[in-house]
Amino acid sequence: MGVPTPSTHRVIELDALRGLAVIGIVWMNVYAFALPHQAYHNPVVYGAEHAADRLIWAVSFVFIEDKFRTLFAMMFGAGCLILLEREAARPVRKHYARMVILVAIGIAHSVLLANNDILRGYAIAGLALPFFVQLSHRALYAVAIGFVGVHVGGGIVVFGSSVLDFYAGRMGTDASLFAERNFGADEPAVRHALQLGSENFHGRITRRSADILSQLREVAGSVPISLAGMTLGMALWKDRMLAREWRTFRMQRLAAISAALSLPVLLLLAWWMADNGFPGALVGASALVLSAPFDTLLALAYAALAMAFFSASGRLTSQLACVGRLSLTNYLMTSVILAALFASWGFGLFGEVSRSQAFALSFVPIAAISLWSPFWLKHFGHGPFERVWRLSARLLS
Repeated sequence: MGVPTPSTHRVIELDALRGLAVIGIVWMNVYAFALPHQAYHNPVVYGAEHAADRLIWAVSFVFIEDKFRTLFAMMFGAGCLILLEREAARPVRKHYARMVILVAIGIAHSVLLANNDILRGYAIAGLALPFFVQLSHRALYAVAIGFVGVHVGGGIVVFGSSVLDFYAGRMGTDASLFAERNFGADEPAVRHALQLGSENFHGRITRRSADILSQLREVAGSVPISLAGMTLGMALWKDRMLAREWRTFRMQRLAAISAALSLPVLLLLAWWMADNGFPGALVGASALVLSAPFDTLLALAYAALAMAFFSASGRLTSQLACVGRLSLTNYLMTSVILAALFASWGFGLFGEVSRSQAFALSFVPIAAISLWSPFWLKHFGHGPFERVWRLSARLLS
């Protein structure tokens, strides 16, 4: 299918990178729809019937989990910077209007479909982005590193006690119980998660609507790491890497260094959790805290590799660019498709599949957005939710 010619100001490789990020997010979101939430990070909790399931978990932890979310945050930061620099009148006011509408879309998304919606966190973090617009790319790199440090420091405060308790054999403390209920195989907690995943549509809306404020408080904890990705994306745009103005060898070298620094540590963390039997304390600390700097580095490696090898005239690049230009719509539509597969009001496959089967089913929404995006752009231009976002923000500003 023919691909629309992008307007002259678009960098098609940047759109393609955004499309790659959307697809990568689906590879992890499928577990949030298919399995109890404890199993999202922990393979022994549920759905690990065969060695293939453990292998899928290991590949996901090392190469996918939080790498594509970070990549998406990078694209979000770069996109916001482009708009802030391009707007001739009231750029900051228009930016805040876009963030207000985005958090409203995210709340609706989280109530109706996805417990792990990222739009709310991005919108809240995005409120701070105008304060960084005037910084140089070097200063933005430093800010990104600082936000990673804030995230890791806060995570150590939250998970440090549970890790120490695990090695000391103190399994009945509040910290240990919290970790095991949320990241371990605590049977009552897993049964409760299975019950929630099987509720009907009305029950879900009622429960999630009553809990919006506490959900936003939880989302606020992701703001530092989201800002790390966003300011890194801003830095890479100002440094012209995301504008594809670096030499290919320079981008390849950045990718190689970033991968060499991150992959050994991620492999070591995966071994550490598996060797200890996947206790909740180690799984929570590894997945959410200790891996964060290395997730960011590997996401940077992916960005550099993509910008080095994407070609504006290439078929794959053009296809991914179509997915990326409809990133908001496609992100939401993948949730619609995953809900249709796993929710009780759809095919009801929640809790009925293994991890490897869930991963295989993730290619259903990926195939759908890959097929429909070029068609929609050719005939309608902007995506439906991009249009709603733009028009609503314009009215609000």
